[in-house]
Amino acid sequence: MAKVYNFSAGPAVLPEEVLREAAEEMLDYRGSGMSVMEMSHRSKAFKEIAAEAEKTLREVMNIPNHYKVLFLQGGGSQQFAMIPMNLMKNRAADYINTGQWSKKAIEEAKLFGKVNVIASSEDENYSYIPDLGNLSISQDADYVYICHNNTIYGTKYTEIPGTGDKILVADMSSDFMSEPVDVTKYGLIFAGAQKNIGPAGVVVVIIRGDLINNNVLPGTPTMLRYKVHADNHSLYNTPPTYGIYICGKVFKWIAAKGGLRAMKKINEEKAAILYDYLDSNLLFRGTAVKKDRSLMNVPFVTGSEELDAKFIREAKAAGFDNLSGHNTAGGMRASIYNAMPMEGVKALVEFMEKFEAENLK
Repeated sequence: MAKVYNFSAGPAVLPEEVLREAAEEMLDYRGSGMSVMEMSHRSKAFKEIAAEAEKTLREVMNIPNHYKVLFLQGGGSQQFAMIPMNLMKNRAADYINTGQWSKKAIEEAKLFGKVNVIASSEDENYSYIPDLGNLSISQDADYVYICHNNTIYGTKYTEIPGTGDKILVADMSSDFMSEPVDVTKYGLIFAGAQKNIGPAGVVVVIIRGDLINNNVLPGTPTMLRYKVHADNHSLYNTPPTYGIYICGKVFKWIAAKGGLRAMKKINEEKAAILYDYLDSNLLFRGTAVKKDRSLMNVPFVTGSEELDAKFIREAKAAGFDNLSGHNTAGGMRASIYNAMPMEGVKALVEFMEKFEAENLK
């Protein structure tokens, strides 16, 4: 069977070069006589794999030395609780609600303290990013929380909110390493790996060193304390070893492509191909406000649920997989992460043009 173009929002497409390299090393990692899947996380070989992954990530993202890089488990959703447990000292935090994932984070944070929703785009089905110019940051807030790219609704922050002396926390799961980021503007960044950098099972946390301490909320479990993982170099317990190994290879792949500036340029070119078609055809339309459009996740509809279903069905038969929109949004969604080749986006547009010609009434 020929390899399909995989437009899944996550777990998502990985670079073919990375998969081939991992396949070659599957049974015998560099003469060790075993797969990385079988290695002890305490072994010299795996410690080198983890250290190299962190080193490459630091270099590509220009992460300052006073920030810690953690490879954790539990996905982005566990961070919804881990963040307030570790950072909500005053039992208060500000959140900006731009979609399903920030909404889930809000509900989780309410278990630990007062949550102030200081801006929201829920009124227009999360199709835009709220105005960040006149935010009322709460005096007692320990941090301000955003979801940088909204996977379901296809919006992204093109600028970040000014938070004064308040810590800015960002969920970057679906646009992590897709463009340059000034890490110093954030107190904490986290990203589930399965969207843009690796297989499901790993979450990367980049956290400013002064935020890591023993002053956590009472009852915070050992495994949910950043200090425990930082002190043990992400090896307090058995980490997701194979996932970290693949992430390390993806980081090297990004570096070889020219780093994050080059990645952003490629991603802008890919997105422009799809958005230009959506803006000029007579059948499909994008659902996100133009100025806030994501480079990673592109939701669109025909206006007819029946026609949407037909498109998804015929697209899958033609080799374009996982184009269904999220079940809370409907329609279609093409996730065009770093590893989606330019040819995949061009081929999708060609198929959409054909479908338009055959189905436009």
